[in-house]
Amino acid sequence: MEIDTTTLISKLPKAELHLHVEGTLEPELMLELARKNNVAIKYSTVEELRGAYNFKNLQSFLDIYYAGTKTLVNEEDFYRLTYNYLVRAMNNNIIHAEISYDPQAHIRRGVKFETITEGIISAMKDLRRNLGISSNLILSFLRDLPEENAIRVLDEATSYIHEIKAVGLDSAELGNPPSKFSKAFEIAKDMGLLRVAHAGEEGPPSYIWEAIEILNVERIDHGVKAIEDPNLMEYLARERIPLTMCPLSNKKLNVIPDMKNYPVREFLKRGIMATINSDDPGYFGGYVNENYTAIQRALNLTPEEICTLASNSILASFISEERKREILKKINGVCEKHGVQSFNLSFDS
Repeated sequence: MEIDTTTLISKLPKAELHLHVEGTLEPELMLELARKNNVAIKYSTVEELRGAYNFKNLQSFLDIYYAGTKTLVNEEDFYRLTYNYLVRAMNNNIIHAEISYDPQAHIRRGVKFETITEGIISAMKDLRRNLGISSNLILSFLRDLPEENAIRVLDEATSYIHEIKAVGLDSAELGNPPSKFSKAFEIAKDMGLLRVAHAGEEGPPSYIWEAIEILNVERIDHGVKAIEDPNLMEYLARERIPLTMCPLSNKKLNVIPDMKNYPVREFLKRGIMATINSDDPGYFGGYVNENYTAIQRALNLTPEEICTLASNSILASFISEERKREILKKINGVCEKHGVQSFNLSFDS
């Protein structure tokens, strides 16, 4: 029988692993917070603001992204931002989210680390308690700042060590290789934190190798450029190092010329644990289900491939083995109900 892939995507339980909470700042909330906090921004209407989201590359996006962060001032602002994202995530059948945040972007304009972190954590706890969506917090370093700055932030994070699951590396990739942050990641590892890093978005495959070999990451964020290095692809598949891919983001920032060139199917064929995520959905025009739908339409992904992507998101997450098994069984049930009879899940992560 013909399977309705749109319905399958909407019904599948999923995890989101590559999400910047500041990137979920929708224009309506940005303008509201700007008025509340008396912060001057360049745009006065939602239409004007959305019209500016015509990015040429990563840096042109970051310019508007950092302007938007200035409207986040107090704990309530960070709470609302996180709460709003998690509600949208649940509407996309996300039952677990791993949320990255950029404290350095706020500290450098005078907002305290505690203010940022308390607001985000409070929303995560409330949604977990009231609505059942679990989440982990990832503290990301801005790679265009000096490593010493990242180490100072790690020191501030000490009192929240039981609330933070991992560290990450984001912002402008070109000219800022992962090796620049070797000491910060070593300290994070000694603190018991897991590690992820943006690599191979605009940077070359060598940045992915650096993230793996020098930073000892558990996951690669983006990793699109891995397609250019056959040895790297073989290594990613063999070592089961996940890629947290973001199709609409990569298209919006001109990382790929056309969605039909997106390498996710090739990664799946090679046995690489690719996942689908939304990155900065407030700016790129789509949350997780829109990303699944966009790539399915562009590549005509099969229901089996869609089910594999959903299960990969669970296998690649930082949740317990017991919860992974629980969710994977639910995914298997949904896939079978929608006619994906040949789909078999491995419960080994």
